[in-house]
Amino acid sequence: MASSARYPNKAPKKKKNGLKEWMRSLLFAVIMATVIRGLLIEAYAIPTSSMENTLLVGDFLFVSKVHYGARTPKTVLQLPLMHQTIWGTDLPSYLDWIQIPHYRLPGFSQIRRNDPVVFNYPAEWDRPSDMKTFYVKRCVGLPGDTLQIRDQQIFINSRPLAQPPALQSSYFVKTDQTIQPRVFRRLGIEEVTPVSGGYEIQAEEKHAQKLASFDFVEQVQAIKYAPHTMEAVVYPQQESLGWTVDHYGPVYLPKAGDTILLDEANTALYGPAIVHYEAVGATMAGYQLFIQGQAVKEYTFRQCYYFMMGDNRHNSSDSRFWGLVPEDHIVGKPVLIMLSVDQDANCWQKIRWNRLFQVI
Repeated sequence: MASSARYPNKAPKKKKNGLKEWMRSLLFAVIMATVIRGLLIEAYAIPTSSMENTLLVGDFLFVSKVHYGARTPKTVLQLPLMHQTIWGTDLPSYLDWIQIPHYRLPGFSQIRRNDPVVFNYPAEWDRPSDMKTFYVKRCVGLPGDTLQIRDQQIFINSRPLAQPPALQSSYFVKTDQTIQPRVFRRLGIEEVTPVSGGYEIQAEEKHAQKLASFDFVEQVQAIKYAPHTMEAVVYPQQESLGWTVDHYGPVYLPKAGDTILLDEANTALYGPAIVHYEAVGATMAGYQLFIQGQAVKEYTFRQCYYFMMGDNRHNSSDSRFWGLVPEDHIVGKPVLIMLSVDQDANCWQKIRWNRLFQVI
């Protein structure tokens, strides 16, 4: 007897729609990737040399969101798995029509002094905070600290801060000889600029001393910027302060709940942060701060602020140039180098094998 006669009420099985199944799998994969990227871990590439020789251009990192606590999205209307622009185009991947408050989920650690930290570049004021460019720097100042830099040495609450082991600075190499690039590269010196009478390099002190021992080098001299010796390019761009990249501060880093008097100096220093990051409807006119149109003489901060610096001290866009990093701009902690590619090397040496899967 035929099977259809044996089970007369059983409907025949429908064939699965291959395209529909494929679309379901793709949708599930996108959702899972978005959740993992937003709440757990995200990949990040080092684009500049500001953290050399700690992190190198071409390092691809895993950044943990769970260490400091993941943020909920602020920009609701955005394409998944894209940041700022649609892949391969200059078209924005988001619309800023709807903005909701950030909330941070609980993390299992706090930012510690000298931690490398990934954050959104604060001074990119034309973008929502979660759509700003990613930066990675070392956190040298925590909320409640008073930070000062004297002759390149960082002091926290009047105590010297230990320098990172791979710290780089600028040196002038005096020589009348042409030094081949391979000589610098062999010493781990990647940034070299020919100048009158020699070269300007970014290097660790030990590498600069090694270079000074060569017969064809007359002298290697550290480049330092004393107070009042450079234009007021460092934050808050006040000529009268005389601050430079090597002599900076003192600066107090506010924590949530701190109240400061808004005299002229404090308004110049903290006013931009209050206007752009505190969401209280503040504006500035000269050295006067207004909240909801009313002039104010003091202010109580809503969130904590951090001071970030690169390990390549004379070639880093950091808090010395654009100010403090608010807590809601913190993205996560880099934990692992999953790949490292040297774009300037030949095809057989592009992969830096000694850096693969290196814990940060």
